[in-house]
Amino acid sequence: MRFMIFLMWLLHWLPMPILGRLGEGIGTLLFIGMRERRHITLTNLRLCMPQLTEEERKHVAKRHFQGFARSILERGLLWWAPRERLERLIQVDPAIPLDEVAAGPVIFLCPHFVCLEIPAVAITMHIPGSSIYTPQRNRIFDQALYKGRMRFNSAIRLLSRQDGIKPIIRSLRDGVPFFMLPDMDFGLQDTEFVPFFGQQAATLTAPARIAAVTHAKVIPVVATYLPDYRGWKVKFYPAWENFPGPDITAATRRMNAFIEERVLEHPSEYFWAHKRFKTRPAGEPDVYKS
Repeated sequence: MRFMIFLMWLLHWLPMPILGRLGEGIGTLLFIGMRERRHITLTNLRLCMPQLTEEERKHVAKRHFQGFARSILERGLLWWAPRERLERLIQVDPAIPLDEVAAGPVIFLCPHFVCLEIPAVAITMHIPGSSIYTPQRNRIFDQALYKGRMRFNSAIRLLSRQDGIKPIIRSLRDGVPFFMLPDMDFGLQDTEFVPFFGQQAATLTAPARIAAVTHAKVIPVVATYLPDYRGWKVKFYPAWENFPGPDITAATRRMNAFIEERVLEHPSEYFWAHKRFKTRPAGEPDVYKS
């Protein structure tokens, strides 16, 4: 792992077009070699995008592996590149909503796109934030990841999932925005089955519940690749009005519907390699079983 970290440091000096193409080349090899993850990705695409042909789904899946591998190599830029270079590479649309953060609690809702790390970097170059941090199994990689996320602001709060929602609420009430990743399958705890592309998906209700308790504004933010290897685009959407409202389940469905719209805009950049439908409603079979 030390060699891998050194290689990432070495590669971050490369121009973005070379680094991006190198990442895509590695992604192509991963698409060929990682049979289980390829199966998961294609299963998700068959469930969520039945309107595509099998060849079209394979093309999306291959592009996803390329984008994901590219994002791993480009993480070296986030960890070591000068701030000035990152500011040139990150295009923010519109401006970071600093006034809304100053006005009251804010939850930045960040769906799982392959460029997921970029919004946090864009924001924490200006203000601190907080998010859930899962320690990595490899100590060396964990140290690099932790330092990378803290490099621009020592006031960043990395919270443990095991501590529940109290630290999140405390952080929001202290005026520190919280980055929430709402669209992974964590099992049945604190979830409800709501549709995601027509499939019943165990979905965290925490965004709606925490917004209700703290009266926080929920501001979605999505990062995608700019064309021609020019960097990344971070798009902030308007704060959701009347969210969550009186019905937590309806608010959770609304969140999934929003994510669906963003996925359709950039289908290959969504994190399809995750078992999004691992947790099944009672009596329904495992969709990933070969």
